[in-house]
Amino acid sequence: MDTLLFAINSVMPIILLMALGYFLKKINFVNDNFLKIANKYVYKIALPALLFYNIYKIESFNNILWNQIVFAVIGILILFIIGIIVVRLFVPDSRQKGVIVQVVFRANFAIIGIPLAQAIGGEIAVVHLSMISAVAIPLMNILSVIALTMYTEEKQPGQLKKTLIKIAKNPLIIGIVLGLVVLFVRNFIPKNDEGMYLFSLQEHLRFIYLPIQWLGETTSPIALIVLGGGFQFYVIKHLSKQIFIGTFLRVALAPVLILSLAVLLDKYVDYFSFNYLVYPVYISLFATPTAITGAVMAKEMKNDYDLANQCVVWTTLISILTIFISVFVFKMMNLL
Repeated sequence: MDTLLFAINSVMPIILLMALGYFLKKINFVNDNFLKIANKYVYKIALPALLFYNIYKIESFNNILWNQIVFAVIGILILFIIGIIVVRLFVPDSRQKGVIVQVVFRANFAIIGIPLAQAIGGEIAVVHLSMISAVAIPLMNILSVIALTMYTEEKQPGQLKKTLIKIAKNPLIIGIVLGLVVLFVRNFIPKNDEGMYLFSLQEHLRFIYLPIQWLGETTSPIALIVLGGGFQFYVIKHLSKQIFIGTFLRVALAPVLILSLAVLLDKYVDYFSFNYLVYPVYISLFATPTAITGAVMAKEMKNDYDLANQCVVWTTLISILTIFISVFVFKMMNLL
């Protein structure tokens, strides 16, 4: 009973806020313009602030657990390769191949992953998430560019360069990089006799530190409300096969395969001896739906936007069940 309650308490906050967003849109309390602006606020301001803040909370580079990051990279690359194999076998349309490959490995790590990790493991789990996101988010963006360009027949001159520049200007990546820079610089700040830094944002520039913290704290509720408000439940019949393939790979195969691999490596390989605080992060990375920004990239890069958008909707809906099962099973195994 305690395990069931733990799983419910981990997943229900996300469901309730998404349901609130859907309800507010249905009664016209919010409109499309509000959702568009709120989404832009989350993506360009709140999320970068949250990622910066959580990376800043890491004591030093010595506290970064590289085995956790290495496994996250391995998991993403495995899913990327699986996606390439599957579309080669089952998806003939070149404009749809890259979309499905992207759906398989690209998680909604920021919008759903952060509140999920927080609900499962608390603030300490979010710190672990920030460490892993410093590598996972740029990697998923780069692999998305590769996936969306390697199959398309229509390639515009300079398209790849423009897309890479956009990635470099990605607000999430900027937030991560600034956090890492501040963390690096802090290593050179001397400490007093009590081991405290002689200069820190928390103490000496609190008027900057607190607004960053507050902005970060607005991320999860607003992002989930916006996500719920943007839902449109329909299926495009001629895409049903492709939607099924992308959805199955993302919300069924990915969590079963990669999370099982994490447990096995934890048990049998000394290097991958994880602590329990990283499993909420892996659930957030490998059991969450595909990222909304992936649909935007698909549209910009002349891939099948309708398929990408539908995969966002259906992976989000069905992942509610797979996330619940993942949390329940890991709690039963005393890994959460």
